[in-house]
Amino acid sequence: MTMETIFCSSDVPTPDRFDVWRQHLAKTICPMETSSEHSGDFHGELRSLQLGPVSVVPTKVQPVTGLRTAKLIRQSDPECYTLALLLRGTLGIRHGGHEAVHGAQQMYVVDTSRPWETVASAVTSVGMGIPKKLLPFPPNSVDRFLARSIPGREGIGGLLAQFLMRLATDTAPYQPADTTRLGTVALDLLTATLAHHLEADDQVPPESHRRALTLRIQAFIHRHLADPDLRPPTIAAAHHISTSYLHRLFQHEETTVAAWIRRQRLERARRELADPTWRTTPIHAIAARCGFPHAADFTRTFRTAYGMPPKDYRKATCPPPPGSQGFDVTTFGGA
Repeated sequence: MTMETIFCSSDVPTPDRFDVWRQHLAKTICPMETSSEHSGDFHGELRSLQLGPVSVVPTKVQPVTGLRTAKLIRQSDPECYTLALLLRGTLGIRHGGHEAVHGAQQMYVVDTSRPWETVASAVTSVGMGIPKKLLPFPPNSVDRFLARSIPGREGIGGLLAQFLMRLATDTAPYQPADTTRLGTVALDLLTATLAHHLEADDQVPPESHRRALTLRIQAFIHRHLADPDLRPPTIAAAHHISTSYLHRLFQHEETTVAAWIRRQRLERARRELADPTWRTTPIHAIAARCGFPHAADFTRTFRTAYGMPPKDYRKATCPPPPGSQGFDVTTFGGA
């Protein structure tokens, strides 16, 4: 992906690791006074993904303390809100008159224009920076929520957390042209999440509501791809909307609901056929897992989409391990 920078402490001489990490932290988030009992041989990783005006920063560090002071704010202030999602470890924060301790799958928001203090164990996290002017909320409404916990396991917050974790894990599927689109998705999800917790849904632009609902529906579809009865009426009922409105939502995606479901099923099957983990799983079983109960229908649909039958695709992308003499259990499983 374009506009991606990476820092790994192992690439830097040992005496310089902590200082170089602090420099990268200042560039990607904002300047802070930091300290660590491991500063003599500091281990940390930091990536920065620039998605238009939105930045996503996956980070992995040893125990560290951070202090954003009034002096540093006067010297340099990007005027951003930064949302942090903890994946591993714990972090205590004092900010905006609030004090909290956060753990895995919890999120919180800070304002780079106000001082804060953090104390963290060894943590793995994903940060997201967004210019304050892009959010449709008055500052005082966000101020009362600074540093407080936002659940990342369910609801809109869970969808935002899943999106950030996927970006942190792998950006390979995305093209340079996708960066602005991904930034828009990130902004919409953050807006919807804050609106939910601030009880300010009336301040969210209708377009953000539509995109957030579409993303929730798409996440629901992904969770239920194995169900061969997954159809528009069921999806609409699960989200308390009409089937006609569901179809209008997908018109904005320039596809139909059925076509989108079929593409996601095919893509999941294609990934599993190319994955050595599933090498011994019969092709008909993979097809069923992906919502194709009839092997012949799956083979025909797969060939139309990818130009070859699934058995040939598996052989081309996931050959048998050395010494197996080409034995292929899928020949006993159909398709």
